[in-house]
Amino acid sequence: MRLAIFGGTFDPIHNAHLAVAREAAARFQLDRVWLVPAERPPHKQGVTHASYADRFAMVELACLDEPKLEASRLEQGTASSYSIDTIEKVRARLAPGDKLFFVIGADAFAEIESWHRWRDVVGAVEFIVVSRPGHRYDVPAAATVHRLETVDLPVSSSEIRRRLAAGDDRVEVPAAVLDYIRALGLYRA
Repeated sequence: MRLAIFGGTFDPIHNAHLAVAREAAARFQLDRVWLVPAERPPHKQGVTHASYADRFAMVELACLDEPKLEASRLEQGTASSYSIDTIEKVRARLAPGDKLFFVIGADAFAEIESWHRWRDVVGAVEFIVVSRPGHRYDVPAAATVHRLETVDLPVSSSEIRRRLAAGDDRVEVPAAVLDYIRALGLYRA
């Protein structure tokens, strides 16, 4: 089994997230990509705009017609969503010989050495680092890094939230996710 963890706040999940997950699955022959919404992201304390339940529901909707993508509740109920805790939960489920990857943006990877137990994170997974315009990074000595530079979509959750708050529904999210946002009035001013 070749499995990747793709974590994030997904507030909301958007088309670029899905494009990255699809491209990573295709390019690195992944069997599954687990999209893992962070319940309490330590680097974004108190700044999620939708509840964990809503963010998970949107990820689940986005993955419905994606055979290799799956929404995961691995971080539900955690006091803090540290990547190493998630990685250790997944590692405990894997068989010998299975490979575990971690999909991450270049901007986040550039800060890897500031993460909780970062050396353990680096030793536990192979990274698929997604290029981001203007972001450079150094690779720690023990890290295994595969570069994913074929996806460069200028979409951000913060811009989507801003547009939705202004009443503009022309945003880069899957149709089912937009329907969910509209039905619950998420991100409205």
